[in-house]
Amino acid sequence: MESLKTTQRTTPQCLWMQAGVVQKKFCRTDYDCTACRFDRTLNRVCRQNRELLEQGITPPGKKGALKFWKDRLNTRPLSQRPCIHHMKGKISFRTCPRAYHCTDCEFDQYFDDHFKVHAVIQPMDFQTVHGVMLPTGYYLSAGHTWVRIEDRDRVRIGIDDFAARLLGKIDTVSIPLMGQTVQQGRTGFTLFKEIFPIRFSSAVTGVITQVNPVIDRDPGRITAAPYTEGWICMVHCPDLKKDLKQLLFMEEGISFMAAQVRKLHELLEKSTRMKAADGGDPVFGILDHVPADLRKRLIHAFMGPGH
Repeated sequence: MESLKTTQRTTPQCLWMQAGVVQKKFCRTDYDCTACRFDRTLNRVCRQNRELLEQGITPPGKKGALKFWKDRLNTRPLSQRPCIHHMKGKISFRTCPRAYHCTDCEFDQYFDDHFKVHAVIQPMDFQTVHGVMLPTGYYLSAGHTWVRIEDRDRVRIGIDDFAARLLGKIDTVSIPLMGQTVQQGRTGFTLFKEIFPIRFSSAVTGVITQVNPVIDRDPGRITAAPYTEGWICMVHCPDLKKDLKQLLFMEEGISFMAAQVRKLHELLEKSTRMKAADGGDPVFGILDHVPADLRKRLIHAFMGPGH
């Protein structure tokens, strides 16, 4: 197998340039294409061109000649189709035998296992809502999971800080195997605190392409570092745009979290006459300090009626 030897490039070329779709364009986002306006614009034009061709219409003008960089590379002989990890300067030359369907590629999984899963994911910035941390640029679900876009149709998923503070230390985790399908709104994974299961709904619909091996060895990382080392899994989403419309983003997420903290205060004060924490901020491991019947009510109130 080709060694995963990192190569250095002084002028990283955009994937569209390497594929020959455009003559000159250099990457300024470290190949984070989801953050690149140029990539979004070309993808939009190429989708329009493809739709016209499917209708038997020749796309007009110079833009009409544009096609997706993957489609352009797939016209080359196999020996001249570079693996995307080579294009991003991570490995020496290796061909792509999968027509750039990375979710079906064993080498892509191998690469992720050796280079990505052990890296600490660092959110760019945080908002604080009554002591609960929210990373900027992440989508939230009403069931207290977060979604971060990793690629055009692939996302990373974990639980939010509110859920982590509520649950405290957990003992085990149950996640579907790679290749299995999850559906938005239905149970995606389950955390266990002692023998009590806490089921989290999947924030998106798709196929699980990767599970965080760190949490298999140390489930406590899920709540100790929910936005970094404790992420849960990666999912390939064929209709990501549709799924994201059902999630909360930026100001919506902040308003939602503020309402959840207020609801938590009300439930705790009504049932036990205790505050969520000194000064009103939720402490870590609230379920460890309440009676068993209230524990079930809190899980039902914040994680959904399936408990």
